Amino acid sequence: METINDILYYYSQNAAYVWVQFYRHFLMSAYGVLFAAIVAIPAGILIARYTKLSTWVISLANIIQTIPALAMLAVLMLVMGLGTNTVVFSLFLYSLLPIIKNTYTGIRNVDHAILESGKAMGMTKFQVLLMVELPLAMSVIMAGLRTALVISIGIATIGTFIGAGGLGDIILRGTNVTDGTPIILAGAIPTALMAVLTDLIMAWLERKLAPIKKEKRRKRTRLGMRHGDGSYASFFGK
Repeated sequence: METINDILYYYSQNAAYVWVQFYRHFLMSAYGVLFAAIVAIPAGILIARYTKLSTWVISLANIIQTIPALAMLAVLMLVMGLGTNTVVFSLFLYSLLPIIKNTYTGIRNVDHAILESGKAMGMTKFQVLLMVELPLAMSVIMAGLRTALVISIGIATIGTFIGAGGLGDIILRGTNVTDGTPIILAGAIPTALMAVLTDLIMAWLERKLAPIKKEKRRKRTRLGMRHGDGSYASFFGK
């Protein structure tokens, strides 16, 4: 109970500082994933077209993913220096694997019969990609973005070691003082809440973009309208 009171007291005394670090932490994570999506989604589409490249590209992304975060930051720091840019670039690298793999899987799993139907209607390859493949694969791609964002939120915490700020700053302060458990928790709790809330929001978007769910909703709407029309007519018929 005393620890909880200490955490609440810390928040009351440092609310503005905690909010700034929370916002900074989220922006670093979001920018890393955004830049990764700009590169990884086209890369996933490309390797889905040329499957011989898929092994090499995914293997390279796997190798990047296995590098410890501190080692990655240390290497990048030598090249890029201290600050947020180094952290954002490291998050960009760590976000490549889930987005590339999910984009590749989503595009490859589109029903071949649907693709042939699009081609039979006179669509070009680009139109088939834009109007058929990407909409059907969007929920799978969103799952990759969801994974990448949650991973980035966790990794961004150690950005404090190279002067990037974020909620890791609060945790580091707690480790540098005697009996700093409340301060450590004051930084760890918002980090965990950010990851959980982000995961829930992205999961909701993923469900909304699922093509099967959307089709079911359309069918239920049509059936409801028909049923409603019938009831309306029978009511006035009486």
